[in-house]
Amino acid sequence: MANYHSKKNKKTINMDPKEKKVKEEELEDTNTETNEQETEDTVTKEVADEGNDIEKLLEEANSKVEDLEDKYLRLSAEFDNYRKRTMKEKAELIKTGGEKVVSSILPILDDLERAIKNMETSEDIVAMKEGVELIYNKFMKVLAENGVQKIETKDKDFDTDYHEAIALVPAPTEEQKGKILDCVQNGYTLNDKVVRHAKVVVGQ
Repeated sequence: MANYHSKKNKKTINMDPKEKKVKEEELEDTNTETNEQETEDTVTKEVADEGNDIEKLLEEANSKVEDLEDKYLRLSAEFDNYRKRTMKEKAELIKTGGEKVVSSILPILDDLERAIKNMETSEDIVAMKEGVELIYNKFMKVLAENGVQKIETKDKDFDTDYHEAIALVPAPTEEQKGKILDCVQNGYTLNDKVVRHAKVVVGQ
Protein backbone atom coordinates (compact mmCIF):
# COMPACT_ATOMS: atom_id res chain seq x y z
CA MET A 1 0.00 0.00 0.00
CA ALA A 2 2.81 2.39 0.92
CA ASN A 3 4.45 1.60 -2.37
CA TYR A 4 1.19 2.46 -4.24
CA HIS A 5 0.87 5.96 -2.74
CA SER A 6 4.53 6.52 -3.30
CA LYS A 7 4.08 5.62 -6.97
CA LYS A 8 1.00 7.88 -7.31
CA ASN A 9 2.72 10.87 -5.80
CA LYS A 10 5.68 10.24 -7.92
CA LYS A 11 3.42 10.10 -10.98
CA THR A 12 1.91 13.43 -10.09
CA ILE A 13 5.27 14.99 -9.50
CA ASN A 14 6.62 13.53 -12.71
CA MET A 15 3.49 14.72 -14.69
CA ASP A 16 4.20 16.54 -17.89
CA PRO A 17 4.07 20.36 -17.32
CA LYS A 18 1.54 20.87 -20.15
CA GLU A 19 -0.68 18.10 -18.84
CA LYS A 20 -0.37 19.55 -15.35
CA LYS A 21 -1.38 23.01 -16.64
CA VAL A 22 -4.43 21.56 -18.42
CA LYS A 23 -5.47 19.78 -15.23
CA GLU A 24 -5.12 23.00 -13.25
CA GLU A 25 -7.17 24.94 -15.85
CA GLU A 26 -9.87 22.26 -15.80
CA LEU A 27 -9.96 22.44 -12.00
CA GLU A 28 -10.11 26.26 -12.11
CA ASP A 29 -12.95 26.16 -14.69
CA THR A 30 -14.84 23.73 -12.51
CA ASN A 31 -14.46 26.02 -9.48
CA THR A 32 -15.47 29.06 -11.55
CA GLU A 33 -18.60 27.30 -12.84
CA THR A 34 -19.46 26.25 -9.30
CA ASN A 35 -19.00 29.82 -7.99
CA GLU A 36 -21.01 31.27 -10.89
CA GLN A 37 -23.84 28.82 -10.24
CA GLU A 38 -23.83 29.64 -6.55
CA THR A 39 -23.84 33.37 -7.34
CA GLU A 40 -26.69 32.91 -9.85
CA ASP A 41 -28.70 30.95 -7.28
CA THR A 42 -28.08 33.63 -4.67
CA VAL A 43 -29.12 36.44 -7.05
CA THR A 44 -32.22 34.51 -8.11
CA LYS A 45 -33.21 34.04 -4.46
CA GLU A 46 -32.60 37.72 -3.68
CA VAL A 47 -34.65 38.81 -6.72
CA ALA A 48 -37.46 36.50 -5.64
CA ASP A 49 -37.33 37.88 -2.10
CA GLU A 50 -37.32 41.44 -3.41
CA GLY A 51 -40.26 40.63 -5.67
CA ASN A 52 -42.19 39.28 -2.71
CA ASP A 53 -41.34 42.39 -0.68
CA ILE A 54 -42.43 44.72 -3.52
CA GLU A 55 -45.67 42.80 -3.95
CA LYS A 56 -46.34 43.08 -0.23
CA LEU A 57 -45.60 46.82 -0.28
CA LEU A 58 -47.93 47.28 -3.27
CA GLU A 59 -50.72 45.47 -1.46
CA GLU A 60 -50.22 47.66 1.62
CA ALA A 61 -50.13 50.82 -0.53
CA ASN A 62 -53.33 49.81 -2.37
CA SER A 63 -55.01 49.13 0.95
CA LYS A 64 -54.01 52.57 2.26
CA VAL A 65 -55.22 54.23 -0.95
CA GLU A 66 -58.60 52.53 -0.62
CA ASP A 67 -58.87 53.66 3.00
CA LEU A 68 -57.98 57.24 2.06
CA GLU A 69 -60.49 57.24 -0.79
CA ASP A 70 -63.19 56.00 1.57
CA LYS A 71 -62.33 58.67 4.15
CA TYR A 72 -62.30 61.36 1.44
CA LEU A 73 -65.72 60.35 0.16
CA ARG A 74 -67.18 60.32 3.67
CA LEU A 75 -65.63 63.69 4.54
CA SER A 76 -66.84 65.17 1.27
CA ALA A 77 -70.38 63.96 1.94
CA GLU A 78 -70.27 65.27 5.52
CA PHE A 79 -69.01 68.67 4.37
CA ASP A 80 -71.72 68.90 1.71
CA ASN A 81 -74.38 68.11 4.32
CA TYR A 82 -72.83 70.68 6.69
CA ARG A 83 -72.82 73.34 3.95
CA LYS A 84 -76.47 72.70 3.09
CA ARG A 85 -77.47 72.70 6.76
CA THR A 86 -75.57 75.94 7.41
CA MET A 87 -77.16 77.67 4.43
CA LYS A 88 -80.60 76.58 5.58
CA GLU A 89 -79.97 77.75 9.14
CA LYS A 90 -78.63 81.09 7.86
CA ALA A 91 -81.70 81.62 5.70
CA GLU A 92 -83.99 80.77 8.61
CA LEU A 93 -82.01 83.09 10.90
CA ILE A 94 -82.38 85.99 8.46
CA LYS A 95 -86.08 85.28 8.12
CA THR A 96 -86.76 84.95 11.84
CA GLY A 97 -84.45 87.88 12.62
CA GLY A 98 -86.49 90.11 10.33
CA GLU A 99 -89.68 88.92 11.98
CA LYS A 100 -88.25 89.76 15.40
CA VAL A 101 -87.35 93.32 14.37
CA VAL A 102 -90.74 93.91 12.76
CA SER A 103 -92.55 92.52 15.80
CA SER A 104 -90.63 94.90 18.08
CA ILE A 105 -91.41 97.91 15.86
CA LEU A 106 -95.15 97.28 15.47
CA PRO A 107 -96.04 98.59 18.98
CA ILE A 108 -94.25 101.84 18.12
CA LEU A 109 -96.30 102.07 14.94
CA ASP A 110 -99.42 101.71 17.09
CA ASP A 111 -98.22 104.57 19.31
CA LEU A 112 -97.60 106.79 16.29
CA GLU A 113 -101.05 106.11 14.89
CA ARG A 114 -102.63 107.01 18.23
CA ALA A 115 -100.50 110.16 18.47
CA ILE A 116 -101.57 111.30 15.00
CA LYS A 117 -105.21 110.66 15.86
CA ASN A 118 -104.88 112.67 19.08
CA MET A 119 -103.25 115.57 17.21
CA GLU A 120 -106.44 116.00 15.21
CA THR A 121 -108.45 116.90 18.29
CA SER A 122 -105.96 117.97 20.96
CA GLU A 123 -104.79 121.56 21.34
CA ASP A 124 -102.26 120.79 24.11
CA ILE A 125 -98.97 121.31 22.30
CA VAL A 126 -96.88 120.41 25.37
CA ALA A 127 -98.71 117.10 25.84
CA MET A 128 -98.29 116.24 22.14
CA LYS A 129 -94.58 117.06 22.32
CA GLU A 130 -94.13 114.84 25.37
CA GLY A 131 -96.03 112.05 23.62
CA VAL A 132 -93.77 112.26 20.54
CA GLU A 133 -90.66 112.25 22.75
CA LEU A 134 -91.90 109.12 24.54
CA ILE A 135 -92.46 107.40 21.21
CA TYR A 136 -88.99 108.49 20.03
CA ASN A 137 -87.30 107.16 23.18
CA LYS A 138 -89.23 103.91 22.89
CA PHE A 139 -88.13 103.55 19.28
CA MET A 140 -84.46 104.21 20.14
CA LYS A 141 -84.68 101.57 22.89
CA VAL A 142 -85.99 99.01 20.41
CA LEU A 143 -83.18 99.85 17.99
CA ALA A 144 -80.60 99.43 20.75
CA GLU A 145 -82.08 96.04 21.66
CA ASN A 146 -81.53 95.00 18.04
CA GLY A 147 -77.89 96.15 17.98
CA VAL A 148 -78.40 99.63 16.51
CA GLN A 149 -76.50 102.53 18.10
CA LYS A 150 -76.29 106.21 17.18
CA ILE A 151 -72.80 107.47 16.35
CA GLU A 152 -71.70 110.15 18.79
CA THR A 153 -70.57 113.41 17.21
CA LYS A 154 -70.72 116.18 19.81
CA ASP A 155 -67.22 117.53 20.60
CA LYS A 156 -65.70 114.44 18.92
CA ASP A 157 -62.62 114.40 16.70
CA PHE A 158 -63.47 113.91 13.04
CA ASP A 159 -63.07 110.22 12.15
CA THR A 160 -63.58 109.06 8.56
CA ASP A 161 -64.52 105.60 9.84
CA TYR A 162 -67.70 107.04 11.37
CA HIS A 163 -68.16 110.57 9.99
CA GLU A 164 -68.71 112.17 6.60
CA ALA A 165 -67.66 115.81 6.34
CA ILE A 166 -70.15 117.83 4.29
CA ALA A 167 -68.60 121.19 5.18
CA LEU A 168 -65.40 122.69 6.57
CA VAL A 169 -65.69 125.96 8.48
CA PRO A 170 -63.20 128.09 10.43
CA ALA A 171 -62.92 126.81 13.99
CA PRO A 172 -64.00 129.32 16.67
CA THR A 173 -61.02 128.28 18.80
CA GLU A 174 -57.70 126.55 18.31
CA GLU A 175 -58.91 123.55 20.36
CA GLN A 176 -61.85 122.98 17.98
CA LYS A 177 -59.72 122.51 14.89
CA GLY A 178 -60.31 119.03 13.49
CA LYS A 179 -63.33 118.56 15.73
CA ILE A 180 -67.01 118.19 14.80
CA LEU A 181 -68.89 121.47 15.21
CA ASP A 182 -72.32 120.32 14.06
CA CYS A 183 -74.17 117.16 12.98
CA VAL A 184 -76.48 117.55 10.00
CA GLN A 185 -77.61 113.91 9.89
CA ASN A 186 -77.10 111.23 12.53
CA GLY A 187 -75.16 108.08 11.68
CA TYR A 188 -75.76 104.58 13.03
CA THR A 189 -73.95 101.29 13.60
CA LEU A 190 -75.42 97.81 13.60
CA ASN A 191 -73.52 95.45 15.88
CA ASP A 192 -70.49 97.80 15.69
CA LYS A 193 -70.63 97.96 11.87
CA VAL A 194 -71.36 101.35 10.33
CA VAL A 195 -74.60 101.27 8.35
CA ARG A 196 -74.72 105.03 7.84
CA HIS A 197 -72.00 107.62 8.41
CA ALA A 198 -72.88 110.72 10.36
CA LYS A 199 -72.89 113.83 8.14
CA VAL A 200 -71.04 116.55 10.01
CA VAL A 201 -69.51 120.02 9.86
CA VAL A 202 -65.82 120.10 10.80
CA GLY A 203 -63.72 122.98 12.12
CA GLN A 204 -60.46 123.84 10.40
